[in-house]
Amino acid sequence: MTLATSSAEPRAVTPAYRGLVLAMLLLVYTFNFLDRQILGILVQPIKADLGLTDTQLGALGGIAFAMLYSTLAIPLALVADRTSRSWVITISLTVWSGFTALCGVATSFWQLFAFRLGVGVGEAGGVAPSYAMIADYFPPERRARALAIYSLGIPIGLAGGAILGGYIAATVDWRMAFIVVGVAGIVIAPIFRLVVREPVRGGADAAALAPRSDRAPVGQVFGILARKPSFWLMGFAAGFSSMCGYGLAFWVPSVLIRSFGFDLFTAALYIGSVLLIGGCAGILLGGSLADRFGVRDKGAYAWLPAIAWVVTVPLFAAALLVPSPYVAWFLFLIPNGLNILWLGPVNTAVQGLVPSHMRATASASFLLINNLIGLGLGSWLMGAMSDAMTARFGEEALRYATVAALGFYVVAAVLMLLAVKPLRRDWVG
Repeated sequence: MTLATSSAEPRAVTPAYRGLVLAMLLLVYTFNFLDRQILGILVQPIKADLGLTDTQLGALGGIAFAMLYSTLAIPLALVADRTSRSWVITISLTVWSGFTALCGVATSFWQLFAFRLGVGVGEAGGVAPSYAMIADYFPPERRARALAIYSLGIPIGLAGGAILGGYIAATVDWRMAFIVVGVAGIVIAPIFRLVVREPVRGGADAAALAPRSDRAPVGQVFGILARKPSFWLMGFAAGFSSMCGYGLAFWVPSVLIRSFGFDLFTAALYIGSVLLIGGCAGILLGGSLADRFGVRDKGAYAWLPAIAWVVTVPLFAAALLVPSPYVAWFLFLIPNGLNILWLGPVNTAVQGLVPSHMRATASASFLLINNLIGLGLGSWLMGAMSDAMTARFGEEALRYATVAALGFYVVAAVLMLLAVKPLRRDWVG
């Protein structure tokens, strides 16, 4: 079977196989976030070893990764829409895992920056094709829950990166943490390709909205999206939300070490448990609520995340400022679920804005906005704010920088509420 595969496998798709495909996509997505965010738990030993500032570390966590990750997602999604999405995901997993392993041999900021660019290049081909495959395996009434289950890769990957990375760094060193998780991803790649077949495009819809042979150029896909206000409002809302979400995931382990006096592995267990429990509950809740309310009101895919973000702000602020780490754990739990509740609803909504053969490209266009703003700027902005506030607040500067950044959740909520009415009009079908 070549990369330019045929349109579909002729074999029937059973519920068991559909579940297996979703499990494999979830596994790959878990490594996507594990490799992407493992740097967060390793900030302190890397800072001590390479003599880096918080601004430089924030750039490694955001700008270095997001530049090529965001921009290459669209051309790779076009390849996926025209060939085999399962092959694109397999090759991408191999590439980003290889560069993750190379991060373990970096000896300077610029070497580590270059290897993080490579991680971004690989991961650019992983997410959008996966969204499109899920949309083709699962019918519309189950799609938000399926995308929510897939999105569990975020908290599982974040938690796994924190706990596994923290343990390896504490027992060996930070370099071995990168090498171990990178090699593991390379091993999984061929297994994924052997298991996951390419689905019929539009096959899960009651009536395919476009034939497989209809090849849509990126200009046509983006032209459709650009005329829909809901696409822009949801994209920028998700971007501002991700500024906080990615930034907090990157920097909260360092807040625990600097402000609460945790050692590296204790911080890893603490933040890993919060991300795993709160994140998984929030994503599953978002998918379930979206499927329930979205049947009657397409605007629910927007107003559900908006409500969640409004509630998130005071809870995160209290968790970051409370003096007791035990009280903070319970306060962190709820907003770590609510801040990513949007993933199932909004990703489903983006799939609903275009015909079936344009879904991977549409997802990549959405991710371009989301990641350039959120992933690219979040950790860097918080790091720069921390450096700027250090003269006044010392070791507490990072804590206050993260609190100040919570205002972006409010901006995200306002934009998402503005998307409710346009989304009802813009839905395809």
